[in-house]
Amino acid sequence: MAILKRLRNLKPEINTGFGTNSSSTGGRFINKDGRPNVIKKGVGLLERHSWYHTMLAMKAGKFLLLIFVIYVSINLVFAGIYYMIGTDHLTIAKDSSSLHKFSEVFFFSAQTFTTVGYGRIAPVGFAASTVSTFEAFLGLLSFAIATGLFYGRFARPKAFLKFSNNALIAPFKEGTALMFRLAPYKNNALSEVEVKLTLGITTEENGKLFDKFYNLDLEFAKINGLALSWTIVHPIDDKSPFYGLSKEDIANTDMEIIVFIKGFDQVFSNNVITRTSYVSSEIIWGAKFKMMYHPSEDKNKTILDVSKLNEYEKMPLPEVNIITAAN
Repeated sequence: MAILKRLRNLKPEINTGFGTNSSSTGGRFINKDGRPNVIKKGVGLLERHSWYHTMLAMKAGKFLLLIFVIYVSINLVFAGIYYMIGTDHLTIAKDSSSLHKFSEVFFFSAQTFTTVGYGRIAPVGFAASTVSTFEAFLGLLSFAIATGLFYGRFARPKAFLKFSNNALIAPFKEGTALMFRLAPYKNNALSEVEVKLTLGITTEENGKLFDKFYNLDLEFAKINGLALSWTIVHPIDDKSPFYGLSKEDIANTDMEIIVFIKGFDQVFSNNVITRTSYVSSEIIWGAKFKMMYHPSEDKNKTILDVSKLNEYEKMPLPEVNIITAAN
């Protein structure tokens, strides 16, 4: 086992926050979207989830759909209550059909919930007035919460970075290197951007599986500002866990490259953090990324084409550093 022989000479990291017993974990450690691949149990549903974090992290379309469904559902519930109380407790024409009456109480509920109050329909009597008073109060609270969520989603600092789908084993100087790249896709500006790579490998010792983690040294681990794409390069030298590994060694080894990015957003005056990871099947052997930026026609600006983030071309590797350690 070439990789086991190579890892015996390297000191693993112990402060990663992940367990070392491989039989107690499953799947990748970090999902592609940067979230830990963990499901928590043993506590109640309300304790297990922070609904505020869930709503902020939810995709925009799903978030808007959820808000709309909640809004319609609440009004349907109150419309049902008004209908059970009796439409004679509301200023609705008594000779209307049942469907028309229910649609009227639904729209009255919507007007009360939003505190619009057009005045065409009004509650009559104690029961209807009590329900409409409570609904108006609930509407004020609900819109305050919704406004806070909208503001939180709008104002929350994010890195706004896209990562390449694959990491590459590519030619680098006189040898090879592990590479992936990232690029900003919005008009925010990040400075003091730092990256840290950790390699997680599942190994077998004395018949038991263990997860071991190793820091990967980088050509550049920090840059002053991120305006264009940034190719993260881990040189594969004699200090690298990848040194001496073949394409088959990497493909047949359960490994994961965990990526941690931190930068400073100048607009929010706050740090932003994002994560992702690459597993063995997402590492392409013998390839190099294509350029994704070029000068404008008038040579006054640089064009960053984010659609080319994942484009690469196959390229033969030099023989240096890719002879298996067994040899």
